[in-house]
Amino acid sequence: MTDGSRPLIGVSTYLESAARWGVWALDAVLLPVGYPRLVQRAGGLAAMLPPDAPEHAAATVARLDGLVIAGGPDVEPVRYGAEPHPRTGPPARERDAWELALIEAALAADLPLLGICRGMQLLNVALGGTLTQHIDGHAEVVGAFGRHPVKPVPGTRYAGAVEEETSVPAYHHQAVDRLGAGLIPSAYATDGTVEAVELPSAAWVLGVQWHPEMDEDARVMRALVTAARSGRSAP
Repeated sequence: MTDGSRPLIGVSTYLESAARWGVWALDAVLLPVGYPRLVQRAGGLAAMLPPDAPEHAAATVARLDGLVIAGGPDVEPVRYGAEPHPRTGPPARERDAWELALIEAALAADLPLLGICRGMQLLNVALGGTLTQHIDGHAEVVGAFGRHPVKPVPGTRYAGAVEEETSVPAYHHQAVDRLGAGLIPSAYATDGTVEAVELPSAAWVLGVQWHPEMDEDARVMRALVTAARSGRSAP
């Protein structure tokens, strides 16, 4: 049961071996604190979703009011029919399988969905799209977020949430190549990289290539939470 008008927003997580905290070095599910804090600032309740068996995705989605697929490692290229580029990172197969199942279940249930960085790329792959496996200039310093301007496409869902060109925190070396079925671009970087995609045929589905959880601007997450609240109150 959610808390009053605060919709329950599930956020996918990392699965890491031998994570360290205090005196411990154990396998752990991890999520940078910016994600739950952003959900909370936007008016939602945050729930971590560790990797699970894909067959449990539909039951998981049925308990949520909205879903965030978080950033993380590169999507395994076999998922979109490509050979690995030398700069593509090692696969996270359990996470790929779980998050693809979550996306498919969310789309089937018309659940509000936000993909962030890897989450946007995985949304594109789930709908039959492909990825460019390496681009320069969007992750300039290892382990540090950069910033660059993003311009919305007028008339899109993203432009409805953020009308103006903004500077966003980014850290990625891959990007959307061929768009998945039904997706349209809703924001671009100055170099032409697709920075946001959305699915007009769905109630609320958006992917952003940057990391809103590393910023003070909560408008994108607030739009998800608003859609989640509206969906929960619908008959």
